[in-house]
Amino acid sequence: MLKHIRVFMVEDDPDWIKAMTAFLNREEDLLVVGAATNAEEAIGLARTLDFDIVLMDIQLSDQGHDGIYTAMEVHDIHPAKIIMLTSMQDEQTMTKAFTAGAINYLDKTRYLELPHAIRAAYHHPTAMEALLKEFARLKREEQLKELTVAEREVFELIEEGYTQTQIEKKLFKAESTLKNQVNKILKKFGVRSSKEAIEKVRKRGLHNPKEER
Repeated sequence: MLKHIRVFMVEDDPDWIKAMTAFLNREEDLLVVGAATNAEEAIGLARTLDFDIVLMDIQLSDQGHDGIYTAMEVHDIHPAKIIMLTSMQDEQTMTKAFTAGAINYLDKTRYLELPHAIRAAYHHPTAMEALLKEFARLKREEQLKELTVAEREVFELIEEGYTQTQIEKKLFKAESTLKNQVNKILKKFGVRSSKEAIEKVRKRGLHNPKEER
């Protein structure tokens, strides 16, 4: 029996969802298993659906590139392959899409290429995944470069879940010294807590305007 490649679609235009679902389901090895029209719905469905590929619209509303942040959230819940769909071709948007973990980026006018893109992402992801892994490492290094060696050592222990007391014992630091280093780390990241610092590095510096509301 032929195994379907299960596709999850995230798109704010119901007509596009309807048309693409019919188009993709005509392919004998593809099956659209669900669709969401906004970020909240996408994140909710990601927790319950079983899928292999996500087709993510880069603009889910008039809030800008919210599909990029949604892609990152969905990927954290369910690490499927993400293909970003857009009508925008600027380099900065493309870079953000790959920073969020997308393995392909396709203009909506090229929708006829979608079946091939889905199969390629599902069957042959290795080369792109290796590039994305290296890209993620470079983005992390870019964010941590302002920290001193000692500060980075502290940050990485915080990241691993160590408490302040445990870090003091592990690194033989006085409480005042450690507090001073943590404060410097927070200042360099422009955040108010260790949790925010970890989140900022985890999101590779991507900034979601909605989070400030």
